Amino acid sequence: MKRMTVPALALVVALAACAEAPDAPDDDAPDVSEMSEAELVEHARGIHDRVITIDTHVDIPFNFATDEVDPGERGRFQNDLPKMREGGLNAAFFIAYHGQGERTPEATAEAWERVVQKYEGVRRMTYELYPDQIEFAYTAEDVERIHAEGKLVALIGKENLWPIGDDLSKIEEIHEMGGRYISVTHNGHNQFGDAAVERANLGDDGPEWGGLSPLGEQAIDEINRVGIMVDLSHLGDQTMLDAIERSRAPVMASHSSVRGVADHPRNISDEALRAVQANGGVVHPTALGSFVKVQPPERAERIAAIREEFGIESGADIQALEGEEAADYEAAMAQVAEDFPPANVADFIDHVDYIVDLIGVEHAGISSDFDGGGGVEGWNDSSETFNVTLELVRRGYTEEEIRKIWGGNLLRVLREVERVAEEMQAEGVAGGEG
Repeated sequence: MKRMTVPALALVVALAACAEAPDAPDDDAPDVSEMSEAELVEHARGIHDRVITIDTHVDIPFNFATDEVDPGERGRFQNDLPKMREGGLNAAFFIAYHGQGERTPEATAEAWERVVQKYEGVRRMTYELYPDQIEFAYTAEDVERIHAEGKLVALIGKENLWPIGDDLSKIEEIHEMGGRYISVTHNGHNQFGDAAVERANLGDDGPEWGGLSPLGEQAIDEINRVGIMVDLSHLGDQTMLDAIERSRAPVMASHSSVRGVADHPRNISDEALRAVQANGGVVHPTALGSFVKVQPPERAERIAAIREEFGIESGADIQALEGEEAADYEAAMAQVAEDFPPANVADFIDHVDYIVDLIGVEHAGISSDFDGGGGVEGWNDSSETFNVTLELVRRGYTEEEIRKIWGGNLLRVLREVERVAEEMQAEGVAGGEG
């Protein structure tokens, strides 16, 4: 199915033109191709205000919700509570992430302590600092209830299982702390399976396990048993397929764009997309430029030549440029941007279209990867979230389809994960200890 488009005005103009949302959805599904720009924006605004918008991947620093990083103030990060309100982003998965390290008890123990800091930060934001603005959700029902009460919604995703070492009992601890999805790897293979992107400095040289490791298979079982979603993002191709096959519950990919649009190893293949369809899961393309749009090698060559000409080896060198030299550098980089346009919202929604066309609207979602490298022109922080809905409307998606894409599909998967966990626990399936 080829999506229809409507000629787009500048997104900033569209945002400024937003009118008050209608009180009820338009069941007649109007033909957007016949709308004026103002009518189109008003229609999109109505949909945006009625659906629950869930971003499934927002990174946070280790000092989150402290005097140093206050999520209640509009600050330097791409996501905070004011920006969520401004952009109409209702819910976000805040990520308890730690990069891959050495597989030693000492390294994983230290990493686990650092990861817990992020859980504590999210809980501090919701229970101590801003309980009147944002509430912690543990279930799909919680998400809907909190949203109906007019608050923002916080959830937690666990990115990279490496910090638990070989102790599978920590998966239940993650659930108790509120984690509701787990990605088995990050960049670099670990004790649970092969990653999409290898880390030569950690000894990676081709596949290590050929997919999930035996411990990884046990981890998937335990993730299912406690009621956490299995996240496919960052997994190698075979690891991804193994995880889908192993899981008794629907899976999700929290921040993975598609290889059929942008050929990057971090993106999901058609084979895996079809496996997700059969499994009943959902894939969330992510607004990280290099995953959204693969630039030709000439762009990198041009940038490298400019950096060499100006003696740029770090960000500090750019800051040190002054006067005419600084102006010349900025002009050169501006010409690169003009000759090789960066990814924008339209490029991003191409990935949603691809998923919808290949496996159906029931399996498509949205993620930003804000503060973890994400951001495209038109959706560079949470305050610009409406532009995503506007682009979906331009392409002819109906309100019900947009509701599914923005969070309905994710909540369906989470509900089924909760049901499978209850079933497994009722069967007396034992918890894993590794």
